[in-house]
Amino acid sequence: MSDQRTDDLIIIFDTTLRDGGQTRGVDFSAADKQFIAQALDDFGIDYIEGGWPGANPTDDMFFSKDQKLKNAKLVAFGMTRRGGRSVENDPGLNAILNAKTDATCLVGKTWDFHVTTALNIELDENLRMITESVAAAKARGHESMFDCEHYFDGYKANPDYALSCVQAAHQGGASWVILCDFERRQPS
Repeated sequence: MSDQRTDDLIIIFDTTLRDGGQTRGVDFSAADKQFIAQALDDFGIDYIEGGWPGANPTDDMFFSKDQKLKNAKLVAFGMTRRGGRSVENDPGLNAILNAKTDATCLVGKTWDFHVTTALNIELDENLRMITESVAAAKARGHESMFDCEHYFDGYKANPDYALSCVQAAHQGGASWVILCDFERRQPS
């Protein structure tokens, strides 16, 4: 991918190796993932989300090897650090940070309801988790992206908090902030 930016630039971020792998009946091997990543790279895809290091042996094997992509940036997906843990003491986050990739895409809660009920933590702790996790990825040399889980539901319920999550990612050094809609709703 060229470092040149233009107003009409379209960047393609492919999630076949992670989202596609969640499809019923699909079970990629590490070799399958390597083959598909090479094909996507040859096709000219800009970013290839390879999976979730630490989530399963296939992804661990895939991310332990240099994929030698010519065009694309390989992306490791995963969660921000867990509440009550430091970046250094979170094995899940460290699997992502240690992956042999150019970039990371860290997902985090941006809907206050999910922060307090699913994560069972204070809203400010979630903001620290976002900032510290993104900053850790950047400090390891990864281009860092933040995936705002259920962003539009969160924004509808509490716009100030949802925007605070975006700001926390930016403060941590995120190059990209992705506003996700898991429910296929359109913003009003």
